[in-house]
Amino acid sequence: MSIATLSASALPADPWLWAPLLAVLGAIFGSFIAVLVIRWPQGRSVLRGRSVCDGCGRTLAPGELIPLLSALALRGRCRTCGVAIDPRHWMIETAALLIGLAAGWLAPGLEGLAAAIFGWLLLALAALDLAEFWLPDELTLALALLGLATGALGLAPLLTERLIGGAVGFALLWAIGAGYKAARGREGLGGGDPKLFGAIGLWLGWRLLPVVLLLAALIGLGVAGFRLLTGRAVRGDDALPLGTLLAIAAYPAELAMLSFGP
Repeated sequence: MSIATLSASALPADPWLWAPLLAVLGAIFGSFIAVLVIRWPQGRSVLRGRSVCDGCGRTLAPGELIPLLSALALRGRCRTCGVAIDPRHWMIETAALLIGLAAGWLAPGLEGLAAAIFGWLLLALAALDLAEFWLPDELTLALALLGLATGALGLAPLLTERLIGGAVGFALLWAIGAGYKAARGREGLGGGDPKLFGAIGLWLGWRLLPVVLLLAALIGLGVAGFRLLTGRAVRGDDALPLGTLLAIAAYPAELAMLSFGP
């Protein structure tokens, strides 16, 4: 018996239960993701050390660390010195909450939990790439291994489709990057982008990879168009965080697969 069948028979598939549950979990995980995104590029420990105010250095009390609610109660500022709290905290917590809410509503059960985990890992990678143009191999590997694990446990799509998706996703972007470098004499893609696309393929299978790539391209064009409309120059060699675009595109594709089937 697959884990999908087991979850359907042993756990109530009620979106009114799973949606708020995964939303709350999302806010909690989002708090950790925000700390990771802020501290990791600075070389600071994510797991060790108390949370402190960036302005006055005061150790924050437990009541000031409640995801979203604390920022709302404090109006986004330290209650001692008044320095603004990094908005990435509440923005990432909100995004993680919405990721869990959508997964729990569309696929109540373990399938939704798996989809939420997929979304939370994508969120961490997207935020890091947006801020630092950095896709840590550790996170990408975790995404890839969990994609294999969920496929092995019987969650759709089939494991064979995931394996093909992983290979095709990596090979496609690697070939595009290599071709660009050969033609232009400089790097066009970061080394983490093919790995991320391969990891996405291990979750979605090969069939949805063209959809993800198309959505990512459209989002990138939308960003460029917004810059033009707001009076900012757009040059041909401007760098966009492709990993962020791929991550943003991959989660709706996952939700569509949950809704309509692989």
